[in-house]
Amino acid sequence: MVKKVAALYAHFSNAASWLQSPLLLVVRLYWGWQFMQTGWGKLQHLDRVIGFFQSLGIPFPGINAPLVAGMEFFGGLLLILGLGSRLVGLILAFDMLVAYWTADRAALSSVFSNPGNFYNADPYTFMFASLLVFIFGAGLFSLDAIIARRFSKKLANS
Repeated sequence: MVKKVAALYAHFSNAASWLQSPLLLVVRLYWGWQFMQTGWGKLQHLDRVIGFFQSLGIPFPGINAPLVAGMEFFGGLLLILGLGSRLVGLILAFDMLVAYWTADRAALSSVFSNPGNFYNADPYTFMFASLLVFIFGAGLFSLDAIIARRFSKKLANS
C-alpha cells in the first residue's frame, strides 16, 4: 500500500511540475509589463521622481531617478523576453527592497510583527515576482531556455 501511495504521489508531483514553466511565463509576462509601465511612468515624469527621491533623502536623486526608471523599464522588458532572467530578477528584487527601505520602512520592519502590513505594501508583489524568477529561472518558454538549448547542442557537437 505504501509503495502504491508513493508511486501515485510521484506521478502527481511529476504532473504538477509541468506547470512550472507556464506559471513562470505568466509571472514574467504580467510583472514584466508592470515593471515596464512603472519604469516608463517614471521616465515620463523624471522631475517628479527626482523630487520624490529628494523628499525620501535618497542620495544623488538626479542620477538615481533615471537609473531606477531605466532599470525598471528595461528590466521589465527583459523579464517579458526571458533574457538574463535570473540576474534581472535579482536586480529588480533588490530595487524593491530599496523601495521598501526608503519609501515604506514601517512595512518592511513589520514583516514579522504585522505581516499583513508587509505584504499589502506596493513593493511586495513586485519583489515576490522578481524573487520567483531569480530563484526558479525563466522557464522553458524564454530566450534563456532557447539560448541554453543552442549552447548545449553546440557543446555536444564539439
